[in-house]
Amino acid sequence: MRTPIRNGARQALPALGDICNEIEHDDGRAVLDRHGVTLRRYYYPTCQSKHIPYRQIHAAEVRPMGWLTGKGSGWGSAHPRYWLSLDISRPRKDKLVVLDLGGFVHPAFSPDEPDRVTAFLRQHVG
Repeated sequence: MRTPIRNGARQALPALGDICNEIEHDDGRAVLDRHGVTLRRYYYPTCQSKHIPYRQIHAAEVRPMGWLTGKGSGWGSAHPRYWLSLDISRPRKDKLVVLDLGGFVHPAFSPDEPDRVTAFLRQHVG
């Protein structure tokens, strides 16, 4: 096992099995693990990910997704309160998971299994 040096001390890297056991959901666009939610390809135009620790999430809910609330958008949203990461398969989906972080704009995403994702989020949020 490689041991990188950080702050002058050697620290062992986690084993691959440990990393895989931490991931609850990964559909290629969103990752839920024991630390929080990572939305891939969130920021426009850089495609950088956004990581949201569970302690920052006030609420998470599944909402029906229509053409104005995400279905017609590959990136961003026509709805002024939602921001969606890049997902070209979104027009084939019907549900949107919306995260309330306490601000005006709510990060939102369309996972492959929205009910399972929401159940997992409710275990970790408030």
